[in-house]
Amino acid sequence: MIREGKEMEKYLIIGAVAALIIGFVIYTVIRNRKIRKNGVEVEAVVSRIEEEQTVSSEDGVDYTYTHYVTYRNPQGEAVEAKLDHAPGRTRVGDTVKIKYLPEKPHFAVLVK
Repeated sequence: MIREGKEMEKYLIIGAVAALIIGFVIYTVIRNRKIRKNGVEVEAVVSRIEEEQTVSSEDGVDYTYTHYVTYRNPQGEAVEAKLDHAPGRTRVGDTVKIKYLPEKPHFAVLVK
């Protein structure tokens, strides 16, 4: 009886984590569609690239890169935004076209 309770608890935790991940992915997809549809298009400069290492026993070391861009808003202020996706060849100092929402200026998508 206790063992069944532990099994059920394990599945509930796995289900909750899966629901959180799926919810985050759906939120990100909806946000990016909204930015692509309604966003303000501007030129931006890649200001920094953060590298994160993940070590796994099967695959060794994986690297994830997060790109940030700086652009000027209509008031002339410099704003740094996290870029949703960037091609692997993007380097610091490159000029790119982005879209952002004025109400959420710290998230941007690359204009294709």
